[in-house]
Amino acid sequence: MMVNDAMQVFERSKENPIIRVSDIPYPANSVFNAAATEFKNEILLLMRVEDRRGISHFTTATSRNGVTDWTIGETPVMKPCLQAHEEEQWGIEDPRITYLPETKKWIIAYTAYSKFGPMVALALTEDFVSFERLGAVMPPVNKDAALFPVRFNGRWAMIHRPVSPYDGAHIWISFSPDLIHWGEHHVLVEARSRPWWDSAKVGLSPQPIRTDEGWLILYHGVKTTAAGSIYRNGLALLDLEKPTKLIARSDEWVFSPEEEYERTGDVDNVVFPCGWMEQDNNIRIYYGSADSCIATASASKTSLLAWLRNHNSLIK
Repeated sequence: MMVNDAMQVFERSKENPIIRVSDIPYPANSVFNAAATEFKNEILLLMRVEDRRGISHFTTATSRNGVTDWTIGETPVMKPCLQAHEEEQWGIEDPRITYLPETKKWIIAYTAYSKFGPMVALALTEDFVSFERLGAVMPPVNKDAALFPVRFNGRWAMIHRPVSPYDGAHIWISFSPDLIHWGEHHVLVEARSRPWWDSAKVGLSPQPIRTDEGWLILYHGVKTTAAGSIYRNGLALLDLEKPTKLIARSDEWVFSPEEEYERTGDVDNVVFPCGWMEQDNNIRIYYGSADSCIATASASKTSLLAWLRNHNSLIK
């Protein structure tokens, strides 16, 4: 199957935006950047909600079909814990969820934000009511993290995005025996040079998905223009046994802000997926639109892999 036009890959829902700040049952400024997982036969979103101070927390939304009829939590399920975690002083942001079958728990990688800068923090949960915080596991400046659902040679693997004052913001992978201590750091995906669409910085979007061809990752790329930044999305593929090995990376973006709700908001020109769900051959992404609402789009896994093969910059 050949897919030549990115417009043919992801199809936006006609219900978009599926969740707006007016749907939140308490005062808030915006809702966006939601992680996604299956929980009790429903789709559960762990949404970033920014309050009217500008500080973010997490609230859940659940739906049978993952598009409409959302049940939204009356109160936040996870707030910044200032007493025990000073790294959360300015809020908690942009969660990604991975189910770990070995532990029978979900692990949430999120950004803990404070005057010290953003850093990667982890928390475990069995019910999305109570959360066991593991604390900050990467020093600042670091964000855009998610874990693989399996170990590699006995170690957990996490993708994340540190920022260097010397050479920009690239996607890295690190390993851990216990989810606390992380090492063996490797660069996975580098931001490209001007004038590429992902030249300013790159970062992981949702958690990796296993396919027969490799670990599929969706990442965001940023380009800085005279009018500001544009956040778009590309695809990449990692080796199934050696996730440090990048085997495919898209030359073009596969998803880009086009609709008015993606173009205009608190931060213009942003599509920012933090969650996706795989059901049979269908993959549905959940993305923040202009940092102001949540939208969704879907594509077949077959078409995504075919498009990536046709747009693999590593073989050109």
